[in-house]
Amino acid sequence: MHQRTAQTADTMAVTRPTSTPDLSHPGLLVMDVDSTLIDEEVIDLLGAAAGVGEQITAITDHAMCGELDFAGSLKARVKLLQGLSINILDEVYAQLHFTHGALELIDELHRREWKVAVVSGGFHEIVDRLACTAHIDHWLANRLGVEHGALTGEVIGDIVTKDTKLHALRRWSAEEGIDMGQTVAVGDGANDIPMIRAAGLGIAFCAKPAVQREADRSIEQRDLTQVLDLLA
Repeated sequence: MHQRTAQTADTMAVTRPTSTPDLSHPGLLVMDVDSTLIDEEVIDLLGAAAGVGEQITAITDHAMCGELDFAGSLKARVKLLQGLSINILDEVYAQLHFTHGALELIDELHRREWKVAVVSGGFHEIVDRLACTAHIDHWLANRLGVEHGALTGEVIGDIVTKDTKLHALRRWSAEEGIDMGQTVAVGDGANDIPMIRAAGLGIAFCAKPAVQREADRSIEQRDLTQVLDLLA
């Protein structure tokens, strides 16, 4: 089999098979959450609730384009949420919508004995509920600091970065006994690029130009069932 080598953001070379992952064998799909699994950007909705929506959206846009360090940009955005009641998390969750075709994609992959995972620069307080509803097998996200029923403006623990996403893809693949050639990574932002490069099939989903340049394939419509068309 012909091989290709891609250089990832953590400077480790990744040898990838040129063949597309096959639905007839078990595999692993790893997706981003905001603007991929769901239509919305949770941090932007939280910002709107806190009255700092424009400031947060501007930082988000620069981070998604790779113009700002993600960890630093996340800390700056979360700092603006300091003092916000945790009750807003329930209100924001109620505003979310799974991207068209997301649940159908997950159900079909499970029927084909695939595993589905999400790794998010967002927050466990939201992602845990999404993962439960969508029957996700593995998930990873950031955790917000909370004291006395309000957000502290801090992120607790290690921040999920582009390298975290890459390592999660590799770890879940190894844990499930799935060859990396049978993995698919789907995302839309700059912090998704390393996992998109490393997967057997990397897909840019309604993504920024920098992500499209690094992906094997791009999907331009907000319909996640099109992932199946690339695997058939």
